[in-house]
Amino acid sequence: MSIEKLKASVRNIPDFPIPGIQFKDVTTLFKEPENLAELSQELKKKYAGKGITKVVGIESRGFIMGPIMALELNAGFVPIRKPGKLPAETIEESYDKEYGRDTIQMHKDALSPDDVVLIHDDLLATGGTMLAAYRLVKQSGVKKVYINFLIELSDLKGREVFPDDVEVDALISF
Repeated sequence: MSIEKLKASVRNIPDFPIPGIQFKDVTTLFKEPENLAELSQELKKKYAGKGITKVVGIESRGFIMGPIMALELNAGFVPIRKPGKLPAETIEESYDKEYGRDTIQMHKDALSPDDVVLIHDDLLATGGTMLAAYRLVKQSGVKKVYINFLIELSDLKGREVFPDDVEVDALISF
């Protein structure tokens, strides 16, 4: 299998969730076991040996590959969720996205200064959600942060919002 075959598995939904947005639906990418296996192996190759101790996944599609990556890397998994979904004390960040404003939260005790973190989500558009997640993770004083997406919409230049010292990677580019 190739990245091109994985790319061809992503469904485009025009005008979702609002007119003018070309939504990249990753559910079609996940429904085939060979795609999941390929994604898992590509991500493991990319991050093996980097000392990652926690994979942080962003609700909701970051919860699909995030735990798989954590298992492959022998790391723990930490969810970042929308407000009111986590039961213990949280920290939060608000941010602007392509079609509105939102807030995300993480448990305050989820990470420690000893952690090397890989933050994962399905898609990089303008970078607002991931930048908020990055700021949450940095509040914990972790050693290092890597950022990963399955898909990048490169014309939107979302990776430009991140500091230069953060490695940002995507498997598929549109």
